[in-house]
Amino acid sequence: MRAADVRALLGDPPPPFLIEEADTTARRAYYRLRHEAFVDHQGLFQSTDLDDRDADPRTIVLVARTPDGTVIGGVRLGPATPGPDIGWWQGGRLVVAGSRAPGQASGAPSIPTKLAGVGAALVRAACARAEAEGALRFDATVQLGTQRFFARLGWETVRPVTVASTPHVLMRWPIGRIARLVVATKSGLGPLLQGIGPNGYVGDDGAPVPGSELVAACDAILPAMVERDPEWAGWCSVLVNVNDLAAMGAVPVGLLDALGARDAAAAARVLTGLKRASAAFGVPILGGHTQLGVPAALSVTAFGRTAHSVPGGGGRPGEQVRLTADLGGGWRPGYASRQWDSSSHRTPDELHAMVTAVGRARPSAAKDVSMAGVVGTLGMLAEASGCAAVLDVAAVPKPEAASMGDWLTCFPGFAMLTTGPIDAGPATSAVCGELTTGQGVVLRWPDGEVTEALAAGVTGMGAA
Repeated sequence: MRAADVRALLGDPPPPFLIEEADTTARRAYYRLRHEAFVDHQGLFQSTDLDDRDADPRTIVLVARTPDGTVIGGVRLGPATPGPDIGWWQGGRLVVAGSRAPGQASGAPSIPTKLAGVGAALVRAACARAEAEGALRFDATVQLGTQRFFARLGWETVRPVTVASTPHVLMRWPIGRIARLVVATKSGLGPLLQGIGPNGYVGDDGAPVPGSELVAACDAILPAMVERDPEWAGWCSVLVNVNDLAAMGAVPVGLLDALGARDAAAAARVLTGLKRASAAFGVPILGGHTQLGVPAALSVTAFGRTAHSVPGGGGRPGEQVRLTADLGGGWRPGYASRQWDSSSHRTPDELHAMVTAVGRARPSAAKDVSMAGVVGTLGMLAEASGCAAVLDVAAVPKPEAASMGDWLTCFPGFAMLTTGPIDAGPATSAVCGELTTGQGVVLRWPDGEVTEALAAGVTGMGAA
């Protein structure tokens, strides 16, 4: 009841109802409302509407309570498939007391006008909770009489279905998490970077230096991260550049850093992380530039060597796509759901096996997973290859500690998308998609359904 407590402190009247996760007592009250609605009133079920989803410990029940604690409505939601949660969730059994609308109970006293909107609030809360739990697909089968109600709340109609011998409609809540990430990180690059990059490597992770076997890469670290977590920023400045070279099949040979810091102590902390990563990855810091008395800033340029650069845009329709990722480690403290630290605990030999894997295998195309996440990076590989892509969600290698939504949108430490097999030591590798004709990325689910993740190219830079 924390929201009510805050309103009371502000002198506001208590809200007519609050949405919260149900405890044992509230669940029993919710089940009674369901029985009145779906068994006694509508006759959809003969003796009970309880099913396996109610017994699943992963199922969440949200209820609406009045200030005196009375449960006046509820809804359930949870993973749609048994076994590991793959990010496909399903909602259902929405019920509100005192209403004669389809799918709602009629046995309780009529709800006062001030309690109107309980059903809509429950649906909105369920959508928010599903997204917070990492769902990338959220479905519900609704009765025909409530289809317009769900549509007004933003749900999309998929197709007619039958539940308990009664016509229903399968509807889907549009989850734009992946598209929002791409817009925030990559979608503005095309107009800015026109004419930049060698032919065949436009938009790539690194660039072959003409007339040599050198590959150059450059990355900057967010100033807020340099200020907040300087040693980790220094480590990551090496990590992201080595990954860029690794995606091109190049062996790193040296780094240059450009560092700005408010004072020597702040600069020392950044350089501590940078030096640790330099030693771990076996790539020397050749020099650079350091400026004190300025706002935090850090960028690193890396050089690698290969006689056969692997492009990000070398894929073709019909080729399988493989994700190879280091699933060890965990969320970096302070960056939960955003940055997975798989590298800081690895030995130099393990790191070497991973960052040299693409160079040994030489697939037709490779891309290291960047801040655009797995799906956004797959979109960039497909865009540079002049293709579209399909990602089989259930086949994606994923740590148990990460939800699918978080894993597909985070920076995963070491993760490579390739169009051929690679052997990356401790990293886990699996075929989880394919390149197709067209543009954009769709997610394919175990039931054969596909949902759109990206409608078009990621960067707007087009084919490499």
